[in-house]
Amino acid sequence: MNRSSALFLAFALLQGCQSLSPDARDRTAPADDAPAAVEAKPIVYGSFSQDTVYSLLTAELAGQRNRFDIALDNYMAQAEKTQDAGISERAFRIAEYLGADQAALESALLWARNDPESLDAQRASAIQLARAGRYDDAMVYMEKVLQGQGDTHFDFLALSAAETDQETRDGLQKSFDRLLLKYPDNGQLIFGKALLLQQDGDSEQALRLLEEHPPQAGEIAPVLLQARLLQTLERGPEALPLLRKTIARYPDDKRLRLTYARMLVEQDRVEDAKTVFAELLQQYPEDDELRYSLALVSLEAKALDEASNYLEELIARDSHVDAAHLNLGRIREERNDPEGALREYAQVGPGNDYLPAQLRQADILIANGRASEASRRLAEARENQPDYAIQLYLIEAESLGNNDKDAQATRVLQQAIKQYPDDLNLLYTRAMLAEKRGDLGQMEKDLRSILSREPENAMALNALGYTLADRTSRYAEAKGFIEKAHQLNPDDPAVLDSLGWVNYRLGNLDEAERLLRRAFERFPDHEVGAHFGEVLWANGKRREARQVWAKSFESQPDSPIVRKTLLRLTGSETL
Repeated sequence: MNRSSALFLAFALLQGCQSLSPDARDRTAPADDAPAAVEAKPIVYGSFSQDTVYSLLTAELAGQRNRFDIALDNYMAQAEKTQDAGISERAFRIAEYLGADQAALESALLWARNDPESLDAQRASAIQLARAGRYDDAMVYMEKVLQGQGDTHFDFLALSAAETDQETRDGLQKSFDRLLLKYPDNGQLIFGKALLLQQDGDSEQALRLLEEHPPQAGEIAPVLLQARLLQTLERGPEALPLLRKTIARYPDDKRLRLTYARMLVEQDRVEDAKTVFAELLQQYPEDDELRYSLALVSLEAKALDEASNYLEELIARDSHVDAAHLNLGRIREERNDPEGALREYAQVGPGNDYLPAQLRQADILIANGRASEASRRLAEARENQPDYAIQLYLIEAESLGNNDKDAQATRVLQQAIKQYPDDLNLLYTRAMLAEKRGDLGQMEKDLRSILSREPENAMALNALGYTLADRTSRYAEAKGFIEKAHQLNPDDPAVLDSLGWVNYRLGNLDEAERLLRRAFERFPDHEVGAHFGEVLWANGKRREARQVWAKSFESQPDSPIVRKTLLRLTGSETL
């Protein structure tokens, strides 16, 4: 094709991107007194140069050949050169498709500047500015959309600020407040501000804002947010009637019914949730996400036959196949069918469910005296899936350790560390296994090796500090390690437990009680409960100590650490 032919063809391909010149626009409408028989003159397009048209044609042909980089470069150059709204929009669409953020921002702003009446252009500019972190500028463009009574995306602006610093979010909050003074009843602004408040942890104020401004007809998102806020504030039972009332108004809204079903699960109303999921699946029989959710809820409700049926359906539909085999394996274990479980787990391929399936296979085999078979299978898995090799070593060591085969577990870890000497997870696991065997020298050596490479590894700091506090008299040294871990993770219950325990060892009973109370409130684990109860006992609060131990037995009825603590302090293993 020669250049002249290309230019001729371009007019057919690029009509949507070209603007009419003022004269041409005038000529598109015949004068009122024009004779009816006079034939309308052909439209004359804007005065693009031949170079511009040729560049745009090249861009279109490049796009047809999947060379979107060339298409974007050409359109961006011509958008800047011509200041044409249609070309700017086309450049924006290509940039957005490619995920080219800077080009999308520049082209959106060109589009908005050259077509100020286009709400789509103003909205696109607002969103791109928000993605670039320019929230004040984004609000200016979004206000233009609001003034034009278009659909705004204030919720996007709020959500996009979630990962920013507090100063940025505070600035955006002020922008929302400024607009709310002008548009106090705008539901989109109210919803966006509520999202911002939720991100800042102010769920009470976010909920109050939504309750003071009930959603307008057809607005579902504020109701869903209100339900989540109630759940966050431990007022979940209030969310259910709110959702039911809204479902009665909008019975065909899938989001509402799905949220209702999930909230029933969160509130342990599994049978009710199962009914709602079943109704949803009946209405949307092609939705395999619903089918999978219903399988899990049925499994939770111990309706194993129903769960199996749904999981088998998923496999037949080639959907969630690995997850289905994993859960079918669990069902086989529930039914005391280890061979059936092994067959299911063996069919789980690489992905999110692969390692859990490998762990269950190893546990079943080792618990049934087939440790050598477990090792052989895991060795084959490491050869076939080298990307999972380290995790598979850890699985083998953990399974052996859980079945009191510590010597074999240690040998596996030695082999793994020899092959992957820089992996800190392997070193940490060997340290914990050494502590279990009473080999504190090896434990300390491995943890110090980790800390020499990662001085701020809070897990290693806490493990070393706790063991020194619990198993030696090096309390001051132990406290130093734990305090550093606490600086790094101030709200971690495991670190709070260790810090409380070392303070107890040092005789600081009140401080120990304060820290262990915080740890137990955050994580009522039986080990934390054993420590907390012992400190309460030592502090003369024996009735409360027994209550804490009783609660610990509820979560772990056969807890050896609670029984040993009771025997040592009361002379009996029972309360």
